[in-house]
Amino acid sequence: MAGHQGQDERADRLKQQPQQEASEFETLVKPHITNMYQLAYRLTGSMADAEDLVQDVLVKIYPRRRELPEVKKLRPWLARVLYTLFVDQKRRAARSPLRLLRFTKKNENGQDALHDIPSDDPGPAEILDRRFTYAEIQQALKTLNEDQRHLCILHDMEGYTLNELTEILSTPIGTLKSRLHRARAILRKILNKGTF
Repeated sequence: MAGHQGQDERADRLKQQPQQEASEFETLVKPHITNMYQLAYRLTGSMADAEDLVQDVLVKIYPRRRELPEVKKLRPWLARVLYTLFVDQKRRAARSPLRLLRFTKKNENGQDALHDIPSDDPGPAEILDRRFTYAEIQQALKTLNEDQRHLCILHDMEGYTLNELTEILSTPIGTLKSRLHRARAILRKILNKGTF
């Protein structure tokens, strides 16, 4: 009888282990979901694609959940995984013979529905004080080459430091500085002219 009780306890522990690991994974990753989604949205330009990209990242890293507590800077590490997956998917899609049409839900102003989600960003009065509108900046960003655009998004919009970006993009800091300088010069020139 004592042997059966010991086996039952071990079986209970084995059943609880996956639940505990899933809970630990959620505890580690959940604080970073919003940042991951914002980055994914800025990279993809689509709510649905951003959600899919974040989900793909979570599915990809879940098997390595036991290693996550050892990652010193989880936010940049997650951003690197997300960015790498985004680039891989983009390359794969470019080689794919199938091209899917993309439909994005628009609000009554013709903007992407993401603009209707409340945030902690500055209010309308502060936004009116800004020199350039979101749409103008988005248009200006489209004129940059892909490396410059991604660097501006990650550094200037998402707030990653150059040191973090050396890890995320696997690029030397000197290269990042020169790309960022050139990208900002191009953006400054375009935004000051008001030509898109």
